[in-house]
Amino acid sequence: MRSQAEKVEAFHALHAEGCFVMPNPWDAGTAVALAKLGFKALATTSAGHAWSVARPDNGVFRNEALDHLRLIAGAVDLPVNADFEGGFTDEPHGVGVNVKLAAETGIAGLSIEDSTGDDFEPLYPLDLAVERIRAARQAIDESGTGVLLTARSEGFVVGRPDLEETIKRLQAYADAGADCLYAPFISTHEQIAAIVAAVAPKPVNLLAMAPFITAAEVAALGVRRISVGGSLARTAWASFLAAAEEIASEGTFSRFANLPRNPDLNALFSPR
Repeated sequence: MRSQAEKVEAFHALHAEGCFVMPNPWDAGTAVALAKLGFKALATTSAGHAWSVARPDNGVFRNEALDHLRLIAGAVDLPVNADFEGGFTDEPHGVGVNVKLAAETGIAGLSIEDSTGDDFEPLYPLDLAVERIRAARQAIDESGTGVLLTARSEGFVVGRPDLEETIKRLQAYADAGADCLYAPFISTHEQIAAIVAAVAPKPVNLLAMAPFITAAEVAALGVRRISVGGSLARTAWASFLAAAEEIASEGTFSRFANLPRNPDLNALFSPR
């Protein structure tokens, strides 16, 4: 197993050129399966993790999230980026404290978002949001880990789909020390190209949560990194719920056809 320092170095190198897909497992099993498919890095998903412990997204507490990061980062010999939500606090000092704790879990990167969870004021004021990113940057620097910092602007997620405001925020986060920039839920080639140009030469992460684009098209637009958020978890939940609902309502088991065989799944997780 590579050391954290080696994973961090590899993660930074992935952001230097080209474009890579970083899918999001929600437990150790899905992390190992994705690693064996040949992906170069993985990322956690706060939603997928929360659903696996019967919580809504953003319903997991800080220490639970830290334990989850240790589990995923320790399960695979790949760089793992942490979906660290909003840093589990509002004020910048607390963000710094929590980011230091996250950096100790073995992750290679983490993201901090600017959504508040308040329907009336869904985004932190820009000055405060910038200070939160600056605190995360300082915490990583003081940790000596070199963990890659991604800053997320959530306007398109929380009902404020203002591209100009999103770009303004991402540029401010880049100036505050973010290594990578990310605006979830943007969904057109024009939006992607505008963000890539606005924050260049810093790399951009794109969330692929619907079949509106291909990895090749994303790469051509200059995006460095593609993640899928909770979409793989939602894919699994869709199949699980459909099969369970059929059993409950019809008493039939048609969705059990063409499933992976137990020996094949056992082989996936057997030591070589």
